[in-house]
Amino acid sequence: MKPPVRVLLVGAAGRMGKTIVDLAKDDTNIEIVAQCDIGDAIGSAVKKSDVVIDFSHPDAIDGICRSALQDQRPLVIGTTGHSAEQRAAIERAAQSVPVVFASNFSAGVNVLFAVARNTAETLGAEFNVEIVETHHQMKKDAPSGTAKTLAAILREARNANDEISIQSIREGNVVGEHTVIFSGPGERLEMTHRAASREIFARGALRAARWIIGKPTGLYSMQDVLGL
Repeated sequence: MKPPVRVLLVGAAGRMGKTIVDLAKDDTNIEIVAQCDIGDAIGSAVKKSDVVIDFSHPDAIDGICRSALQDQRPLVIGTTGHSAEQRAAIERAAQSVPVVFASNFSAGVNVLFAVARNTAETLGAEFNVEIVETHHQMKKDAPSGTAKTLAAILREARNANDEISIQSIREGNVVGEHTVIFSGPGERLEMTHRAASREIFARGALRAARWIIGKPTGLYSMQDVLGL
């Protein structure tokens, strides 16, 4: 039997961090060996881990990447809202260690990505496309990282640089809802993913942490993890 994957969790005090910790307690393939938050020194914690999971804050990414590179540890990054410079730091890190960088770790959402791509390619330019996303009032970034990923996928699939309209709604305690709307002559197609619990994201992140061990250097998505 393989030993459990040893995880350093950065952002352990946040909503996602707490959910990951709770799920890991029942996962014999995962051991959370260290929990850190913004401002904590993570160098010594990285050394005793096999992989780093980050659900903290975009501003923490430079320090996380430096520590991971120093000890050659793979990264699973679920934090969203990074600047262009911060994304560049992640891409540079992926030249030396394997990195799973995803705006959404839900299996269902990643299937939505794949289906939306195929639908946009099939329907073509005759159909207008828009995205509506809804999250809880505490979510800081808008549009969501998932909506931005959807927009990028749709632009690529349509082979166009036109902006995809994104409507962001912040209300109540909504975990996350994303709808892609295709509007064409005489018809309208909608596809929606609704998250009922943060556990779906936590399960995906733990799955990614198990998957990335032993993978070659590079930048991976959750679709790579799922084999989509």
